[in-house]
Amino acid sequence: MAEVKKRRLGSSKICSKNQITIPVEAMRNAGLGVGDRVTARSDGAGQVILEREPDVVAELAGALTGVYEQGELDDLRAEWD
Repeated sequence: MAEVKKRRLGSSKICSKNQITIPVEAMRNAGLGVGDRVTARSDGAGQVILEREPDVVAELAGALTGVYEQGELDDLRAEWD
């Protein structure tokens, strides 16, 4: 019978590639999900802070609404042909 690994709930071990698995509960509580980009920084001995990187595309989406007249971009694109 396979031996079950003994772990403390919510803990992880750093592997030889300096990687860890973040426990699901910690991810949920932090509001982080699959595909999020994070930045890691030290906050003293034994502490690492992960912060979600801002989504620049989402922040700028719609920022130029109303800058161009209706159909103006289509006319400019037609000049390329």
